Amino acid sequence: MEAKAIAKSISMSPRKVRLVVDQIRGRSVNEAYAILQYSKKAAAEPVSKTLKSAVANAQYKAQEDGDVLDVDTLKVKAAFVDEGSTLRRWRAAAMGRAMPIRKRTSHITVIVDTKE
Repeated sequence: MEAKAIAKSISMSPRKVRLVVDQIRGRSVNEAYAILQYSKKAAAEPVSKTLKSAVANAQYKAQEDGDVLDVDTLKVKAAFVDEGSTLRRWRAAAMGRAMPIRKRTSHITVIVDTKE
């Protein structure tokens, strides 16, 4: 039973989020929850919410098919981060110049599947 969840326009650089996502890829869901709960990275919170959403989607799909899904049998099949839109701002600099500020966003995708 494969299920997917996508979190779009997370206000965090994709490079920072990928550090967290790389730690949970291929792990069981319970192990991924533990890793995210004790991670010091700020990106762990949106990744954890996306993982919980993917598990909830898997349970809903199983319920629609009339099956019973045990969460312990799920694993993170794929997890990746794409770059979202970039907000461009300007900051005053010396001698009347302007320096750009790029506020980057991320799209987080988590796919869970049953262990086989």
